[in-house]
Amino acid sequence: MDQEQLMKKIVEEVVKEMMAGGSAPDTGRPQADGPEGKVTASNYPLAEKLSDRIFSQTGKRFDELELKALLDGQISAEDMRISPETLEMQAQVAESVDRAALAENMRRAAELINVPDARVLEIYNALRPYRSTKQELLDISNELESKYRCTICSKFVREAAEVYEQRGRLKAG
Repeated sequence: MDQEQLMKKIVEEVVKEMMAGGSAPDTGRPQADGPEGKVTASNYPLAEKLSDRIFSQTGKRFDELELKALLDGQISAEDMRISPETLEMQAQVAESVDRAALAENMRRAAELINVPDARVLEIYNALRPYRSTKQELLDISNELESKYRCTICSKFVREAAEVYEQRGRLKAG
């Protein structure tokens, strides 16, 4: 099961749980937004209920993202990448069913969209135990915040540096 299928399954299970837990019944009619203009579980799946608000990272409309268009060269693989705005909508769905950790993961992912893939992999490897000194992790945190404006991810790396120091998981330096 790929990541997209796994994420869809998780969100479907969360929505199913939420509906079983006594929430407002589904009227069969998608609501545009929840309180304060936020997307809620009633808007899930977004591709079916809010497709007009979903765009790729390059600004392509969701309905333009078809395999045939990709094979015909009308869109590129880059056009198929999710946008930070779509991930934020997914985060709001997760929050609407009290899944704060999942929402936070979506927001971290949204921040990382503008970080080059190779750099994300380097950071991932640097975060493995015994791979980095505390200063190296703090430098990554500063880079994420200053270069890419990834404030949530920066905080996450900073916290990891502190936890690794407490648990003796830093590289000797």
